[in-house]
Amino acid sequence: MERMMGLVNLEHEHHLLNELAYFRNPASIPFGGRYRLIDFTLSNMVNSSIQEVAIFVRNKYRSLLDHIGTGENWELDRRNGGLFILPPDWNDPTDRSRGDLKFFHNNRDYFNRSNSKYVLISGSQFISNTDYKEALEQHIKEQADVTLITVREEELSKEHESNLRVECDYIHRVQALTNDKSNPEIFTGVYIINKDLLIELVDNCIAYHKDHFFHTAIMEKLGDLRVFRFRQEGYHAFINSVESFYKHNMKLLQEDSYQQLFLNNHFVRTKISNNAPVKYGEKAEVVNTLVANGCKVNGCIEGSILFRGVQLHEGATVKNSIIMQRCTIGSGVHLENVILDKDVVVTTGQRIIGSKEKPYVVAKRQVI
Repeated sequence: MERMMGLVNLEHEHHLLNELAYFRNPASIPFGGRYRLIDFTLSNMVNSSIQEVAIFVRNKYRSLLDHIGTGENWELDRRNGGLFILPPDWNDPTDRSRGDLKFFHNNRDYFNRSNSKYVLISGSQFISNTDYKEALEQHIKEQADVTLITVREEELSKEHESNLRVECDYIHRVQALTNDKSNPEIFTGVYIINKDLLIELVDNCIAYHKDHFFHTAIMEKLGDLRVFRFRQEGYHAFINSVESFYKHNMKLLQEDSYQQLFLNNHFVRTKISNNAPVKYGEKAEVVNTLVANGCKVNGCIEGSILFRGVQLHEGATVKNSIIMQRCTIGSGVHLENVILDKDVVVTTGQRIIGSKEKPYVVAKRQVI
């Protein structure tokens, strides 16, 4: 099998994650009790035998850097290849590139020195547990220039509205990328492209003062390129709003959804944390809830997700809520349909109720 390198391009991701992205890039938003959104992207790449991964990120990346470190938790701390966080520029006064093309242009050496023939490009807002080797096999077999990874959504919802839709012919060659909201064939934002072609297209885009590689180099040139579709099967989710974040976290409380995402394929890797086991008090009541290590539970929890290090005091009640790392919930508190970001303190006796359609969100490090 030919070698493939990975690129996580966060430059043009659109989101409505509001308070959850005030202090961090959306790729580092916690998910599922112990993970971050970028964990799924990195894990899929590593599980596809990719040994060199670069990340394009321009702002609010302190949390992301803290989480991924040297890449050792994804076996990317290696002598050859490994993990690279690539800056957008190097203060070159002659550089005319813009948008994500600035990343491609000023980090050309990363691509040139690699022996990989293909590049897998992905964002962070599509989560799944998959292996892209089969997609690469199809890419090579069809002698494709670009292969778009798609999913077929039988139940379209608001979270899919911002995604491009793919129209193909009978041999799965892409004919058009549209915004037709009735088309269930959705582009995931993940695609495979030949490395030499990538560099050639980057140069062409810069020459014409463009600022968005995919839109200019691929969408506008479908008639000139061999672009094919590869449909991915299995559990997946798009996380691009507070509502979709809440919905897909809550779905993990269903055994079938949890098993499909985490247990039916490869492991999803994340930063290792050596917390103590959960400590349950005598009056703790826990129903249908994911509780991570390091938590101390003395109240009642139902249909919720508790991240590491949460403290729930006696008499507190948490229902249908997401409580992130190191939050403290005082005695007598009632939370329902709520998302608490990291390090939030809810003082004694507070009552906060949101709705399942629009959960109440508290930004990190707030005291209520």
